[in-house]
Amino acid sequence: MRLLFLAVLRRHTGNAITAQRVRDHLEAAGHVCILKDALDFESPSEISSFIKAESLEAAMALHLYRGGRLLPGHGIPFGIIFGGTDLNEDVKQGEKNKVMGKVLEEARFAVAFTESMKETAQRQWKYRKQDRSHWLSHARSWHRGAQKADPHAKDKIYVQSQGIATVPSTTFNWNTFLQRSEINQSADNLHVFLLICGLREVKDPLYLVDAFSEWHREEPNVYMVIVGPEVDPVFTREVKAKVKRTAGVRLIGEMAQEDLHAVVKNCFAVVNSSVSEGMSAAILEAMDLEVPVLARNIPGNAAVVKHGVTGLLFSSPQEFVRLAKRLGGDPALEKQIVANGREYVRMYHSWQVERNTYGHLVRMLEGSSED
Repeated sequence: MRLLFLAVLRRHTGNAITAQRVRDHLEAAGHVCILKDALDFESPSEISSFIKAESLEAAMALHLYRGGRLLPGHGIPFGIIFGGTDLNEDVKQGEKNKVMGKVLEEARFAVAFTESMKETAQRQWKYRKQDRSHWLSHARSWHRGAQKADPHAKDKIYVQSQGIATVPSTTFNWNTFLQRSEINQSADNLHVFLLICGLREVKDPLYLVDAFSEWHREEPNVYMVIVGPEVDPVFTREVKAKVKRTAGVRLIGEMAQEDLHAVVKNCFAVVNSSVSEGMSAAILEAMDLEVPVLARNIPGNAAVVKHGVTGLLFSSPQEFVRLAKRLGGDPALEKQIVANGREYVRMYHSWQVERNTYGHLVRMLEGSSED
């Protein structure tokens, strides 16, 4: 099939990386997948013209509102992948909620990264929850049934966690990175806490800054480095101004994924302070790279971080500092968390299982496109 895949493709953001990975899965299944930035299209009519010009037979979108709103009404089957902010933030806005409900109704399937995301969607749009044994093991029989499926079926939301594969750069130089970050201390005595996020309010990169700076004044060998693209220009200016006048905190622009994985591997811990998350790839990549994780205690993070087992969860900046100090002073705890985190990713975030899942799901579009 020839597929259109819509997502917001800001460079080096989680959404862009997820979309590129899923596109690779679809192409590995033998399809032609044209990945386009949803922001490049101003109206459904532009999508219609593109679909005709490219002879597209089906479509997918990452994010129920940003990508999904452009897909209904074009006469081709489509599937949706929830992003996170669509379920956690956009549902609070009446018009967006209405649009997303229509998109979900028309979609042949929807993918949630976690059971809690699936439950949120079912609760929000009152979709009937139906008990199933693991759907993937029945993919063949489902595919046969998909050709006769009701396009408005209520049990169309499937859970597939993000598949993780890390590839740290072999030529990356940690000392050069520290110099770029203006950290002029010996690497042997440093504890660098890495916060990876696009600079926008929902990621709340300033949440820990004051508390961390106070800790840095007590212990000058601890630093927090914020790494990520400038997504919101106005908010980016606010972040830059705050970091510039704050001791112990540094801000670095976007990085290639291989270099970022190398930074993660060299840092002491990865931090997530978001107000809202679907499923943080940065957290999972840190676990895969055997680096401890400290994450804000929100549903999206708590779905992948079990406190004291695969990472540490905090509910205030003060609790973050307390837990970070505990982690730094307890090598046994660090070793245990790292081992459990790596095992968790291996068991539940397999890249190959994710590839198999999308290969099966896209066949549901293939079947329905022949109706």
